[in-house]
Amino acid sequence: MSESVLGAVESKFADLIWENEPLGSGELVRLAAESLDWKKSTTYTVLKKLCQRGIFENANGTVTSLVSKEDLAAKASESFVDEAFAGSLPAFVAAFTSKKRLTEQEIGALKALIDDMEDK
Repeated sequence: MSESVLGAVESKFADLIWENEPLGSGELVRLAAESLDWKKSTTYTVLKKLCQRGIFENANGTVTSLVSKEDLAAKASESFVDEAFAGSLPAFVAAFTSKKRLTEQEIGALKALIDDMEDK
């Protein structure tokens, strides 16, 4: 599994951190117990794993992110396109739109993104 991809449970846990950072590790234990019904040991095990992957940091009992939610999503998307479509964004869009018709608003947004990229 790619380092930039979070599992469903990891994602919920990461959201707790992103929504509340910086936060003390004790507060994170409390939030994880309330939201995920986790024990203290589970919280610290998953936190350690995500820290080792370079997503979060637990320094002196304060948990902060090293990677934003948006940056992690961008990396995961890029990895998916690389792995599933040999890095071809047009191939991804073609596959995506073969089953889902884009709205005029979505088409306009995509055109605006392309126009913006051409200007760079």
